Amino acid sequence: MNVHQPTASRPKGPLVFLDMDQQALDEAYDQEIWAPNRALIVERRKAASERARAALGMPRRVAYGPGEHEGLDIFDCGIEGAPVNVFVHGGAWRRNVAADYALQAWPLVRAGAHSVLIDFINVDQANGDLFPMYEQVRRALAWVWRNAASFGGDPGRLYVSAHSSGSHLAGVVLTRGWPEEGLPADFCKGAVLLSGMYDLAPVALSKRSSYVKFTPDMVQKLSGGRYLDGLNTPLVLGYGTCETPEFQRQTCDFAAAAKAAGKPVELLVGAGYNHFELLETLANPYGLMGRAMFEQMRLIAK
Repeated sequence: MNVHQPTASRPKGPLVFLDMDQQALDEAYDQEIWAPNRALIVERRKAASERARAALGMPRRVAYGPGEHEGLDIFDCGIEGAPVNVFVHGGAWRRNVAADYALQAWPLVRAGAHSVLIDFINVDQANGDLFPMYEQVRRALAWVWRNAASFGGDPGRLYVSAHSSGSHLAGVVLTRGWPEEGLPADFCKGAVLLSGMYDLAPVALSKRSSYVKFTPDMVQKLSGGRYLDGLNTPLVLGYGTCETPEFQRQTCDFAAAAKAAGKPVELLVGAGYNHFELLETLANPYGLMGRAMFEQMRLIAK
């Protein structure tokens, strides 16, 4: 695990988690310290999403629940019985909407797959509670599986891709959440999870506790890595070597635990990529994570 240090050496305070004092742990859950080009990447992503909508047409907007934020964008490839990829966006649980990620749909639709981008409440709107976010993501995935045929999708070929806090939420659904929706154990045929968090214990000790109201129940129930017995989905996990040390460790530890539990898992390391740059490779069928997603879905880039 290659860790790039963002700050100069300084006197270390009392240890809070592993070998980190409070400042180090706070920095380890603050992507902007490790990725000073975040704003430029976000600008690129939004511009690319506008181009994708211009090329593909506006998506079909569907409500998967009664809540204000419970909607999803469906980019239809026009092929009956095609596979479906559902993308769960990140943003530190606080930012972003499905429309910002339309670029994810472009290569999938061209290759003959339907792309679904889901919206859900953020943690500030939920008054610091992560449970409504998790429950909405869970319901959105269940809606897509149950209603795939309504837009030409094959529910037997449903896949998930996710990034950052989206990977955290998706990971909880794939390990312990699917029975709560009455889904079959194999409802998801594969998932590509980038740069996620799979144990909330150290996160609760970081400065993210200033806007997330962590409780012991939340830490326990929303730590997907603690429920590997319920994992039935083949995983591709990825992280970049220029990400924060905690996002690297979280992914490595989750991959190792899944492998030890006999679960099908592949770990990909993006040399020279930070947290946001790695996501750009998912929208590229020849990029590190995009290629893995296409291989998992048995798609050929066009």
